[in-house]
Amino acid sequence: MSDAGASGKTMTLLGVLTIILGVLALLAPSLTGFSIALLIGVLVLIGGVFRLIWAFRAGSFGKGLLGVALGLLTILAGIILLANPVLLSGMLTIFLAVYFIVDGIAELAAGLGAAGAGGRGWLIFGGIVSILLGIMLWAQFPFSGVWALGILFGIKLFFVGMIMIAGGRALKA
Repeated sequence: MSDAGASGKTMTLLGVLTIILGVLALLAPSLTGFSIALLIGVLVLIGGVFRLIWAFRAGSFGKGLLGVALGLLTILAGIILLANPVLLSGMLTIFLAVYFIVDGIAELAAGLGAAGAGGRGWLIFGGIVSILLGIMLWAQFPFSGVWALGILFGIKLFFVGMIMIAGGRALKA
């Protein structure tokens, strides 16, 4: 099997797994949205701990003091985000809306620029869907909550999986 054929097979398999993750996210949208919010909170908290460790390893008192202050502030932000997932889901809703719109524009541009390439139609369709999902999420804010994050993330994963499968098939051919 050629390198392209092996890459195509891997891409197809990863596409199928991505679709499965998307379907699971759609089956439990609140759990998915809450999990995303908690993961972000944990990552901010861990980032604060790392920043604090880095501050104590800084060579000078001035740099170290500023680093300690930023580390403690980042840890505090992580704790606040974990203690108030509704606040975090609101912030994530805005972030996700912007992400979907920007990602959709990029997919649409890639699809329009990929004349004759396999999966071009899926790229264009996926880009349009991403843009529409971002606009819908933005328009529903603040009423969209963790469930909206889960649903939209699941839909996005599903379409990314379809794009990967189409690209994998094109590589195998």
